[in-house]
Amino acid sequence: MRSMFWLVLLTGMLLLAGCASPTAPANRYMLPESASAPPGASPSAGHLLLVQSPRLAHYLDSDGIVMQLDDISLNAARQHLWAEPLGRQLERGLRSRLAERLPDTRVMREEASLGRSEALRLRVEVDRFQGRHDGLAIAGGQWQLLTADGGLLAMESFLAETELEDDGYPALVRALGTSWDQVAADIATAVRRVR
Repeated sequence: MRSMFWLVLLTGMLLLAGCASPTAPANRYMLPESASAPPGASPSAGHLLLVQSPRLAHYLDSDGIVMQLDDISLNAARQHLWAEPLGRQLERGLRSRLAERLPDTRVMREEASLGRSEALRLRVEVDRFQGRHDGLAIAGGQWQLLTADGGLLAMESFLAETELEDDGYPALVRALGTSWDQVAADIATAVRRVR
């Protein structure tokens, strides 16, 4: 009985010691602002574009930055994390990038302006937003541009690839920001075409 007491006590102490061992703190990242910064929309801009929050593939809806290890394997990092949910960063970054590229347009969150019948609506689905084993940062998915009443004006798939300038997660996050710049530039071109 006495040996059982010591065994339980020793096991408890080992568990506590394991919990108290130091672990490396996680690194947290934010997507960079747009690489270019032309002037934004004026308050009297004649057009309105409402951007819905992007829908993310399930595997992207996590804290860890995703790396594609080969043609079929994905890994979400445990120590290299997004500082805030990726969907929020993509939405805010897309609105900012579109506002820079469409100075005659007010770009707003869809929820922020209910009842605006003249507005175009942008819906984006992001299927890929990750680093790839060959040194590229990939942003892929589909976007749809809709009329105020839901009619489809344009729909395109997108795939933007940016080569990493260096090794490591900081270089990956910067390259992902550049890929998102490319996506925004393509969407802005399409918006100008359909107006």
